Order: sequence, then C-alpha cells, then structure tokens
Amino acid sequence: MPQVTEQQILDALRVVQDPDLHRDIVSLGFVKDIKICGGAVAFTIELTTPACPVKDLLREQAYAAVSAVPGVEQLKIEMTAQVRGEQRTGPLIPGVKHVIAVASGKGGVGKSTVSCNLAVALKLAGAKVGLLDADIYGPTIPIMMGAGEEQPLYDGQKMYPVMRHGIGIMSIGFFLEEGKAVVWRGPMIGKALTQFLGDVAWGDLDYLIVDLPPGTGDASMSLAQLIPLTGVVIVMTPQEVAQQIANKSIAMFQMLEQTLNRPIPILGIVENMSGFINPATGEEIPVFGKGGGRRAAAQLNVPFLGSVPIDPVISESGDAGCPAILIDPHSAQAEAFRAIAGQVAARVSTLAHQGVK
Repeated sequence: MPQVTEQQILDALRVVQDPDLHRDIVSLGFVKDIKICGGAVAFTIELTTPACPVKDLLREQAYAAVSAVPGVEQLKIEMTAQVRGEQRTGPLIPGVKHVIAVASGKGGVGKSTVSCNLAVALKLAGAKVGLLDADIYGPTIPIMMGAGEEQPLYDGQKMYPVMRHGIGIMSIGFFLEEGKAVVWRGPMIGKALTQFLGDVAWGDLDYLIVDLPPGTGDASMSLAQLIPLTGVVIVMTPQEVAQQIANKSIAMFQMLEQTLNRPIPILGIVENMSGFINPATGEEIPVFGKGGGRRAAAQLNVPFLGSVPIDPVISESGDAGCPAILIDPHSAQAEAFRAIAGQVAARVSTLAHQGVK
C-alpha cells in the first residue's frame, strides 16, 4: 500500500477552484489541519463565509480529487468558515468586519423585508449578524423582527442591541412613543446614526446589515460619510419605471464614492415581488411585470442577486414579527432569500479578497 503524504493531498486539491475568487483552494489557504493515518485522511476546508453558495460543490470536488490519490481508503472533510476582513469599518464599530447597506430608490418595494430576511439567512448559515434600522422617519424593523415592545439596555456608557432570532437589532423605533412622528432635519439624522454606530455595543460581527430609508436623502449620505461601506444592495420591483428609480439610487452612491474618495461597491440588485405563483395551477402571474430587475442589472452593469416571489406569507410574517424565512423555511421565498444571502456573501468575500473596502 503506497504511503500517502500531505504533499499528495495538497497537489490533488489544487484542481478545486473557487468560482468567485478564480483560484484553487490550496493557494487561497482554505485547506487546514491535514491528518494522515495510514490510508485514513482528514482535513478541513475553511471558506470565507458560512453562507458560501458553492460550499457543497467544493466539498464534492475535494472529495473526488483526494479519493483518487493512491493509498487513500478513508476520507473525512470538515467544512468551516471564517469571514475574511480586516475590520476596516472604522473606530465607530471596530468589531464589525463588513457593513452592507440595503437601499431602494422608492418606498413600498419591500426593502425592510429583504433586510430582515437577508440578516436571518446569514445568521442561519452561521455568521454573526447585526441589523441596524436607519430608516429614521419610518422604522419598521422592531415590529418585523418581533421586538416592537422592547427597549435596549444601557449601562451608562453603551447601549446594547435587542436580540431577536440570534441577531442584534438597533432602531429609533425602540425610543419612540406610539403614534409619534420623527420631525428631524438632516444634521439630527446624522447625529442619530453616529450614536447608533458608536454608542452601541455591537461586539464582533461578520456582517452589519443597515436598512436605509427609501430615496436618496440624508441617512444614506450620512452613513457613507461615517463608515466605509463594504457594499450596497439595491431592492426594486419588476416594473420598467422601477429601473429608472433604481438607477438614481445607484447614481447617488457613485457620486458619494467620488466625493468621499473611497469605494462604495454596488453588490447587486434584488428584484422583490417578482411574480405570484398560483397555488392551484403552479402558474406564475407577473403582477408587477417580469424581469425588470435582471434587465436593470444588465443595463447598469451590476450583479443580479436574485428575485423573490409575491406571497401573502411574507407580509403576514412581517406583521407577526417572524421573518418569512423562519415562518416557512421550505417555501419558494425562503429559498430565494437563502440564495440571495449566498450571492451577497460571495460578493463580499470577493471584494475582501481583492482588498476593496
């Protein structure tokens, strides 16, 4: 029986390529803790995110490559993840590796729904996630996450996020009297965001999801000025007119990129309310049109992250304080949110690898 060596294992694994980073998993440093005992081989593949959309594919390819090495009789592969990032998000939130803003050109497109389900999907995949409701005028995250009656703890120095579904949440909604409106000018919005970042004990997070207000107003500009954003997710509906509005939102971040002289990558477009699946016939009914998000992504030269179908469960789950991905984890919309989370995580990993922060 030939003697299996560590070098043979590494050489075999060089055929396994990460499709997003376009390099083999050995040169990327993903292969860890190789153990060899006779014909039994074990090692770990440490990915750049627990939400990696090609995790199973990489494992299958690695298994096939190493199984073909002469002398290998038993093989065990453990898949783990360590979100890469040098925590360059600034002194306000030093323990946060990546800040992902979720934006839309207009209201009513389901941006907060996407924010909640994206945060939960990343958490379910194994990431450490926070959720900041930056919609000062219309905060909905506390209700949608089932924390509408809560208030953050304060220890005299720092506020602590309200925990729901394993995610730390902060919102102006925790501090408002029921029925009261927020009537603030721009500088007050900037000050509030500064406090929600610097005065909150976010701890060590892989991802902080920030639900921005709709449009191109003060909150988006203030956030981009306060901290380096890893990237922005744009939410839109399928109509052609929505493409024009999404274009304005992207143009704002491009303008801020030039003004601040630092990258603000557009991670991609999510098309929400993409169609209703008739439960009786299985037919898809394009209530708001079809394919607008994909066409917008192609025209604007940004990635298309995925589409989410219309389903009454989504709005009902928001009212119930339990995101759709938890209410019905096997539904089409839950699968869509998981796939979108995987695409977002892959884009973030690629940017971190390229050093774009």
